[in-house]
Amino acid sequence: MKKGLYYAVFKTGAGWMGILGSDRGLQRTTLPKPTQAATRRSLGDIITGATPSAEYHREIIKRFQDYFTGHPVSFPDRLDLSLATDFRRRVWEATRRIPYGETRSYAWVAAQLQQPGAARAVGQALGKNPLPVIIPCHRVITSNGCLGGFTGGLEMKRYLISAEASIPARHPVSHRD
Repeated sequence: MKKGLYYAVFKTGAGWMGILGSDRGLQRTTLPKPTQAATRRSLGDIITGATPSAEYHREIIKRFQDYFTGHPVSFPDRLDLSLATDFRRRVWEATRRIPYGETRSYAWVAAQLQQPGAARAVGQALGKNPLPVIIPCHRVITSNGCLGGFTGGLEMKRYLISAEASIPARHPVSHRD
């Protein structure tokens, strides 16, 4: 087993999800899948050497379950993005600042990086997002209001945006001590 890597596969109101993290922070989450097996495949081969531990991820599992039952939730968790390029990390950090229930454009994210011509590169970086929902790339749309792309599929992107927009975002559930 790989020391210091922990994963969990768990059920939410939208399907099975998986999460992988280390002592340095969260490394990967999946979007909801129809089966445990599909979720394990989505996490990848790295879980072969990781320790299964729902207890290690107890708080974030609860927050995902709350999120997928219609409760506004924040994800202030520490992330381990050490394997990402500097540009991707910056894109993901800017995207993480998009408020719950709101959307921004790819151009807006590029402007946050002080690279106004980088909207297409922003989209490519978001396509490599290892932590969907936590890094809310589903909240990024085109400047003309179209959904743009989404690794989880446009139906899932539409679902996430719609679910967040229909809930007042004033008091997100934190579950943090």
